[in-house]
Amino acid sequence: MHFVIVPGSDLPIYRQIMRQVTDALSGGRLRPGDKLTSQRELAEQLVVSPLTVKKAYDELEREGLITTERGRGTFVTAEASAVDPREQRERLRPMVRQLLSRARLSGVTVDVLAELLNEEEQHWNTERDRQS
Repeated sequence: MHFVIVPGSDLPIYRQIMRQVTDALSGGRLRPGDKLTSQRELAEQLVVSPLTVKKAYDELEREGLITTERGRGTFVTAEASAVDPREQRERLRPMVRQLLSRARLSGVTVDVLAELLNEEEQHWNTERDRQS
């Protein structure tokens, strides 16, 4: 998996790593059982602190999306695709609130947000199909 970090982003680097892993999972580019790059290797590739990568992996592990097996590596869990839909919905709630807050501050209506979501879903599906 290839990671792209934007140093000047409002999103901390560990969150950028987490987002890219979750996007790859939801897009089918990562599947249960797939091995992730080691923390040390990823830190070297991204030229970031190993503690930054560790924090991202620890959070992903806490969310039940990955698991680390000592001496073997870090893998996508089988549970990653079987997380309770209600739990997933509740995890999304804070992000939805933040999105609504930013939209209101920008004068963007819920209808426009819905259009943007649909456009992004189409783009995302196109990208996923292209990579399959």
